[in-house]
Amino acid sequence: MAAQEDKDENLIAHLEALRSMLVRCLTVMALVLPPMFLIAPYFLDWLIRTIIAEAPVTLNFFSPAEVFILQIKLAVVLDLAVCFPYLARQIWNFVLPALYDNERRFIRSVVLTSSLLFCIGVVFCTFLILPMIIKFGVSFATEDIKAVFGISNVIGLSLWLAVAFGIMFQFPLVTYSLIRSGIASYDAVKSKRRYIFVAILIISGILTPPDIVSQLMLTLPTYGLFEGGLYFARRIKKPSE
Repeated sequence: MAAQEDKDENLIAHLEALRSMLVRCLTVMALVLPPMFLIAPYFLDWLIRTIIAEAPVTLNFFSPAEVFILQIKLAVVLDLAVCFPYLARQIWNFVLPALYDNERRFIRSVVLTSSLLFCIGVVFCTFLILPMIIKFGVSFATEDIKAVFGISNVIGLSLWLAVAFGIMFQFPLVTYSLIRSGIASYDAVKSKRRYIFVAILIISGILTPPDIVSQLMLTLPTYGLFEGGLYFARRIKKPSE
């Protein structure tokens, strides 16, 4: 009976800790959101200048509230980006007591590396891939066919691709973690390269718009990162059975 009461008390304590963590996270996000809304128009202008810097095209909006709604969406994205370190810290503090020391060190390194890879993917997409996609689209314009791009479509595509690149840039970390944890051996992963390439190609096709250019622009660097993760994992190679 006493053991059951202790279990109930522990469950209540964990739920209370979870509630407190969620309240703190939502409070900080609510406080940061208003200044992000003020910054959103300037961020939108910067993003537009970055992705269409070398393309002879202007962006258009087709309803009175379209740009305003777009700025709200950008404000939410900026809010999440700015608050991410605090949110990650709160989540980390919540799960920390349940982990062993070696698990804490491993997860800490994974979280930091994952965040860095996500940021690299977003930057790579914003400064290299998106301008190339815009220039590729404009290249089809002729004297009779004018390029008229809607701002919501372009910015929506930009945000979606940035997230997709951030996610796909996790591949080297996934490869390294699988081999280090012993879930898969180095030789087994190396022998499945062709299947992994096909899997990356399929995932890229799901995450990108229905055109081969965007798909290849995501597939090729992702596979290159997979090979990088495989290279670093070679130092902890375990002989296959």
